[in-house]
Amino acid sequence: MALTWTHENRGEIRVHENLEELSIGLVDYIAEISEASIKEHGAFCIVLSGGSLISLMGKLIEPPYNKIVDWAKWYVFWADERVVAKSHDDSNYKLAKDNLLSKVNVFPRHMCSINDTVSAEEAATEYEFAIRQMVRTRTVAASKNSDCPKFDLILLGMGSDGHVASLFPNHLALEVKDDWVTFLTNSPKPPPERITFTLPVINSAANVVIVATGESKSNAIHLAIDDLPSSDSSLSLPARLVHPSNGNLVWFVDKQAGSKLDGFKFSE
Repeated sequence: MALTWTHENRGEIRVHENLEELSIGLVDYIAEISEASIKEHGAFCIVLSGGSLISLMGKLIEPPYNKIVDWAKWYVFWADERVVAKSHDDSNYKLAKDNLLSKVNVFPRHMCSINDTVSAEEAATEYEFAIRQMVRTRTVAASKNSDCPKFDLILLGMGSDGHVASLFPNHLALEVKDDWVTFLTNSPKPPPERITFTLPVINSAANVVIVATGESKSNAIHLAIDDLPSSDSSLSLPARLVHPSNGNLVWFVDKQAGSKLDGFKFSE
C-alpha cells in the first residue's frame, strides 16, 4: 500500500513499498487517464520518456490492461529524444517500440517521433512543426492558458541530478520559453545531441507524472518536493520547475527514492 499525501505546491506524492507496487500503481494511473481522455475527447495523447520508465510500464502489455485499454485511440509522443538512428540502442523511440508499443495495437501512424536523418536543430524544428499541425487539426488539444499543446499525460523520469526530459540543471534549454521543442548539442549525459520539450509545454499538460526509483534519487527528490529556503539554489532544479499551470502533478517514487522526504513516515 502506497503512502500518499498532497503537498500544497508540489502535487501528489505516492511512495511505494517496492518496484512491483509502483509499477502496478503507475499502470493503473495511465489506464485511468487514458479512459477518461478518450471518453472526454476521443483520443489519448501520451508523452513518453526513456530510461527505466518503459520497463515500469511493462504491465500494460499484460492482462487485463492489454484488453481494456483502447490502444487505437492512443497518440504517442516523446518528451525528449537522442538524435541517433531509430535503430540505435540509445533511441528512446526504439526502447518504447521494442518493449511496449510493438506488443499492443497502437497504430504506427499515431507514433509521433523525430526525423532521425537530420541535425539536432532541424529535428527539433520539424518535431515542433509536426505537433503544431496536430494541434491545428485538434488531434492534440490546445492549452487555454498558453500557446502550448495540452497533452493528456506527460510521463517523466528524473535523474539523480534532478533533470527531467533532457532539461539539465543550469542548462540554457531551461530558459527557452517561445519554442515547444528545443535542442542540445552538449548534453551533460551522452549522447550529446538531443531534442527536448521545453518547460512551458510540460507545464501546460493536463497531467504530469514524475517517476523516480532507487536511493541515488533520494536527495534530488527531497530537493524537488520539500519546502526549501527562498535562497536555496535547488529551487531552480529542473524537476522542481515542473509545475502544471492548470493540471495535475503526481510523483511515483519507491521507498528508497522517497526516504529523505519530509513527509516520509513509511510504516514498516
